[in-house]
Amino acid sequence: MTTKKTAKRGLGRGLSALMADVQIDPAPEAGEAPRTKADQVVPLDLVEPNPDQPRRQFSDEALQELAASIREKGVIQPLIVRPSKRSAGRFEIVAGERRWRACQIAQRHDVPVIVRELDDIEVLEIAIIENIQRADLNAVEEAMGYRQLMDRFGHTQDKVAEALGKSRSHIANLLRLLQLPEEVLDHVRQGRISAGHARALITTDEPGRLAREVIKGQLSVRETEKLAKRSSASDAKPRKRAASPEKDADTRALEQDLSANLGMKVGIEHLADGSGRLIVEYKTLEELDTLCAALSSARENIFD
Repeated sequence: MTTKKTAKRGLGRGLSALMADVQIDPAPEAGEAPRTKADQVVPLDLVEPNPDQPRRQFSDEALQELAASIREKGVIQPLIVRPSKRSAGRFEIVAGERRWRACQIAQRHDVPVIVRELDDIEVLEIAIIENIQRADLNAVEEAMGYRQLMDRFGHTQDKVAEALGKSRSHIANLLRLLQLPEEVLDHVRQGRISAGHARALITTDEPGRLAREVIKGQLSVRETEKLAKRSSASDAKPRKRAASPEKDADTRALEQDLSANLGMKVGIEHLADGSGRLIVEYKTLEELDTLCAALSSARENIFD
């Protein structure tokens, strides 16, 4: 139990301290000095990729563009590396594998590096942070990066938002996408629908079917929201007829207790087949964030 709680506190140095090493800035104009000074320049063949790198796909087109930039301007941002644990005198990439791959394409013989003594957990955390900061991540990849930071290192939404310079609502909205089935998430990854389209489908009973309708009809986000509302209203009608016409005293008392504890209106519906639903109404996204935080905290207490 003690070991688990210690791991969930995250790194002693803190997320913000690691961020100082992996901040990704826009490339400077030609002739401008590099933003970060390298510790040293090492032969390219002495640098090896991190075998646990979370990112597995690298766009060939993007690598070719970066290689062309490196041929013209050199490597603007040094790679962050650590001494290799497998081979003496070699280095393992912590952040910057894209630059390393592009240097190979550009036929560079050496590369500027910043050497850091980092353990395996810190290396993984930095790799996740670097991927999140990449502008070409799709919404699902970004959301999964946030989820990894929170689940593996115990970072809260507030902590991640502050360290990465994002709003808490931005992170919360992306995390909600992960509630969708894999079919819909794949549509987002492939660019067939946007994150806005996907968010509109979260509360529907058949997000996969509706996503296919959105793609076929090339619907806008606003049209998708209307489609989701129509579908939810249609799905609710037959279930509503099957519900008990009146609630018993125990159910009403439970609704009142839950409403008082949450500060939001709570409804309980018992259906004829013995199933049911719990409905929590929120007035603002801030209230929804509060509810999500309360549920996350309750889950942690249950499994600790």
